[in-house]
Amino acid sequence: MVDAGARARAARLGFAPPVRLSMTETAPAYGQGREVLTPSALTRLVRDLLEDALPLIWLEGEISNFSRPASGHLYFTLKDTAAQVRCAMFKPKSTWLRFRPADGMHVLARARVSLYEARGEFQLIVEHLEEAGAGALQRELEQRRARLAAEGLFDTARKRALPAWPRRIGVLTSPSGAAVRDVLSVLRRRFPLVDVEILPVPVQGKEAAPAIVATLTAAARAARHDVLLLTRGGGSLEDLWAFNDEALVRAMAACPIPLVSAVGHEIDVTLADLVADLRAATPSAAAELLVPEAGALRQHLQQRKARLDLLLRRARERAVQRLDHVAARLAAQRPQARLQLGAQRLQALRGRLAAQAARRLERDASRLRALQARLARCHPRLRIPAQAARWQHAGEALRRELAGALERRARHLGELARALNAVSPLATLARGYAIVFDAQGRVLRSARGVAPGSPVRARLAEGELDLRVEGARDPD
Repeated sequence: MVDAGARARAARLGFAPPVRLSMTETAPAYGQGREVLTPSALTRLVRDLLEDALPLIWLEGEISNFSRPASGHLYFTLKDTAAQVRCAMFKPKSTWLRFRPADGMHVLARARVSLYEARGEFQLIVEHLEEAGAGALQRELEQRRARLAAEGLFDTARKRALPAWPRRIGVLTSPSGAAVRDVLSVLRRRFPLVDVEILPVPVQGKEAAPAIVATLTAAARAARHDVLLLTRGGGSLEDLWAFNDEALVRAMAACPIPLVSAVGHEIDVTLADLVADLRAATPSAAAELLVPEAGALRQHLQQRKARLDLLLRRARERAVQRLDHVAARLAAQRPQARLQLGAQRLQALRGRLAAQAARRLERDASRLRALQARLARCHPRLRIPAQAARWQHAGEALRRELAGALERRARHLGELARALNAVSPLATLARGYAIVFDAQGRVLRSARGVAPGSPVRARLAEGELDLRVEGARDPD
């Protein structure tokens, strides 16, 4: 709304009361009493009308003519295909930006409409600026999160506990990504007895969410797995957008198999992480949460065996006590037939008890031997011979390569020596030439200036000659 001060100033100058104008309306004409305005008064009046009539608005467009002077203010033009408007963003608001604006960038701005009085130009005073793509996605994500949370899909009460000893794990991820390698490495190290099935799905792009939903539905229908893991590496909000898909969130909520989500890094939180029964910060952390450590399993088996031995010992003791009690009663009654019958029953019970205890001990011992054998097959010492062979082969290859390199260097050195010998002055002397020096040891290159009778010295390929000049002829 237009405030009372602007309305009074307009009325005093002869304008009709200021109102909001539609695109087809025109400004009212002057009244009878003419009052001449200066440009500054007119621009001030128009600025007050604009700022009072229009609240803060959101505007989306492309940046052009961007500049950042030493004052720290930002000046740019916001445009679309049909129009453009000048914008200014003053300090300190410009220092709070989380990105660096540039020409051609698509942004979302919250601004108030104003007028730059010095030039009489319409402009926007920007209060807040964000990248349009990420900002729009973030708003859509927050709206979707609030809607699904209101339906109770993220409630902790509906989340299920993971199995303590999973036998088969299904991993929904890209088979070529780094996440699957991290998961498999941790699972092999911690619990090599577990079966792992890779359920390949795309983890980025428009086709990712429908493919994950289809694979998740098929895995739930097959009911082959004790737990499922949905994972991929880190990325931007756009890269992880498939894991914010509403259809995927609902499919994960309806999945009857316990589900773990490990999407991105620790700071990345998607809707898939919120709806999963358990969210892990990284793929490696998810693998550690899914399975126990082999040492813990060994300790658990040892504890179970000790408890079983204790229970069997106590059962034997109770049986012996019962037999002693029965024998005492029979001895007190002394009927021969009942004694014989009791003895037979006692012998039979002892035989059944011993057989049952032996079978149970044998069964538990067999299971323990099988588990120990499986653990032994995964022992690192079995990999040492193969690794040693690899290192030996690599050493031999290195020695061959070093010998070849030395031989190539020797050949190259021989070629350089032959090339150097070809341009050596000694080679020229060997072909019959000589170098002549004057008495001061300077090389003579011309006959000019050499007087007859002057001593000279000639350097040959083998030895030197002391000579005296009989005569000198100048070159033609």
